Order: sequence, then structure tokens, then C-alpha cells
Amino acid sequence: MKLLVIPSSLDISQPFSATTAWWMLLKELSELGVDIIASPYQGPAIESLWWRSAKNPAKWQGDLFKNVRNIKRKFFPVKNFNNTKKESISDYLIRKTANNIIAPLWLSHIDNILKQEQDIDAVIFLTTPLNHLTGIAKEIITKYHKPVFYFDWDIPSSLPSMLGFSTGFRIYHGADLSEYTAFIINSIGGVNLLKKMGVKNIHTLFMATNPDIFKPVNNIGHDIDIFFYGNGREYRDEWIEKMISNPSRNLPNKRFVVQGRNIGEVGKAELIQNFGTSKIRNNVCRSKINLSITRSTQANLYGTTPGRPFELAAMESCTISNPHNGIELWFEPGKEIFVINSYEEAIDLYRYLLNNDAKRLEVGRAARERVLKQHTYRHRAQDLINIIQQYL
Repeated sequence: MKLLVIPSSLDISQPFSATTAWWMLLKELSELGVDIIASPYQGPAIESLWWRSAKNPAKWQGDLFKNVRNIKRKFFPVKNFNNTKKESISDYLIRKTANNIIAPLWLSHIDNILKQEQDIDAVIFLTTPLNHLTGIAKEIITKYHKPVFYFDWDIPSSLPSMLGFSTGFRIYHGADLSEYTAFIINSIGGVNLLKKMGVKNIHTLFMATNPDIFKPVNNIGHDIDIFFYGNGREYRDEWIEKMISNPSRNLPNKRFVVQGRNIGEVGKAELIQNFGTSKIRNNVCRSKINLSITRSTQANLYGTTPGRPFELAAMESCTISNPHNGIELWFEPGKEIFVINSYEEAIDLYRYLLNNDAKRLEVGRAARERVLKQHTYRHRAQDLINIIQQYL
């Protein structure tokens, strides 16, 4: 199988969608024998051992847009973003400009690749702005008779019904979803939402982890009692209060540590900046208890996966999660993960686990075993191959 892949970005220093997840998924596809050409929508084309890179045909235009957008948000921050589901005038103008300037460049670029690489089986867009590239999928299907897939691992936050993030694109406004052969998403509950928007073919592919990257660190002390890592407080506010801020005040002898950016007030927990994957891994493995605080947009929609529970499980973490609709699809509560429903439950569980080393170790080992059996990116890559083959 040979694929042309258009990821939102290949630069892991840029906060565009699930860039690190795309790296891990593409790596596993390659190691299963898939030939990949990757051309990023934003940022530079980055070569790797697992794919051939193709240029970004609108790189300077994209860089200019990104810089202007950053300057605008620095001096004129978005206010009351979450109070409306309607497309703003500025987003409308950006969308129209992209379709008139960016989309033709991409259409010509993809057309050239498909002429030169006639054995490409399918084209996949990985969370690129749908409404910036309107008409391209239809043109590819009509001219080359190849399936074109849209892969969205930001469901439901990316959808207009969920209002999106104040820091991201509104990628669905004005898009023609019917032009794609099929959508691939990270959510069971998201299937009905997309069907209501006119998508006919939808497949669910859950997020996962790479257990060779996220793995236990041996011979390391457990000097942190309770640890959380993540960026942004949006849609997490309630459970940050219940699982970190308030407990840290009421358990003054326990060490709470939070690693990340834009987390906000965390009570008496120590707040440190983000230092990359290796630092996160060390802090997770130094911690007796790790927290998975999933954003409410994902946690409330049945069967919607974030990546964090899988990363923590792969590191043999004893993990406590906020309520997450469908978490039992991936881990058995009480055996491979704990789920609390209130501040009082959090306090009681913290006290119990911090005094029960054997239970913490037992749950951590069971969680990693589950990941190795079902939740690696090798599993997901094979599932993706199976989905694509249905349309060839």
C-alpha cells in the first residue's frame, strides 16, 4: 500500500493538533510495509526514516498567516470565544482567502504528486483545516479515482457544535464534508454528530501510545505523591479544582506537582513548566499516583479517546481519572485504572493508595499489560490499513 498523507504539521515544536501522535502512527504504518509520502499543511517538510517528505507548497503564505494571527492575538486576545457557534467575520475572511490563494496551490501540488507517483492508493488529510481546502478531495476522486480520507483526532472539540478551542482553527465552517470518501475519528459518540453534518462513511480509530517511548523508568525514587501533566485549563477547570487545587490544600503533607502551561491556579501544588517527553516520563515514574484529567468535551462524549490514559498506562502508572464516558472500553476500572466522581472520592482514594504500595504497583502493571495487548500504535496502524483496504 502507498499513501499520500497531508498532516496538519510535521514539526513537533508547533502546537498543531496531534502532531506527535501522527509521527507515531506513520512510523508504525511504515514498519508494517506502507510506503508513505508526507507533505505538511503548516511548517516545513521534515524527512524521517519512515516517510519521504514532499514540500509544503504554501509554506511562506502559511508562515505569514501564522505570524499575523499570533500578533493579532497578542495585542487583541479573543474574548467570549465560547459564547457563539457562529463563524466570525475574521474567520470567514480567512477561509475565503485560503480557498482563493492556498487551495489552488495545494491542488496543483497534489496533482503533480499523483501524476509522478501513479501507484499511490489513497490520500489522507490529517486534521488539516477542512474549510481552507474545499474542493480538493472532490477533484482528486473525480480525476484519479482514488479514495480521499479525512482523519480528525480532535473530535469533538473541532466541531462547530462544541465551539472549538480559542487557540485553534474553526475548521468545519463552510466545508463540504460530502466530498471525502470517509472520515476517520477518535470517538464513537462523534459518529452521530458527523452524520448529522452530512458525512456518510465514518470509522472510529482510537488513540493509543508507543510503549517503547512511554515506558517505565527503573531505579528511580518515588518522591512525588500526586502528579499531573498537560497544557491548558480549557474544559478541565472543574476537575483540576476537585483533583488538584482543593486536595493539595487539604493534604498539606503530600507533594502535588503539576507540569505544563496555562494550567491556572492549582492550590498548593508545585507548578513547573513543560520540559519535553523525557522529563514528563521521569516525573510520571517518580510519582506514586498520576492523574488523567480529560477535558469535559471529550470525557462527556461516549467513547472519545485522548492520548494521556494510554501514555500513563504504558509507563506502569497507577492512574486516577475524572469521570470519562466509555473509559471501560479501554481499561477496567479498579483493576487497570481508577475513576473518581467527586472531590470526596478523590481524597479518600489518594489516602488509600498512598498507604498501599502493593495495590499501586499491581494496577500499574495491569495497565501496561493492557496497552501491550490492545492499545499500541502498531494496533492502530493495522486497523487503519484495514479501513483503507475496504475502499481500494
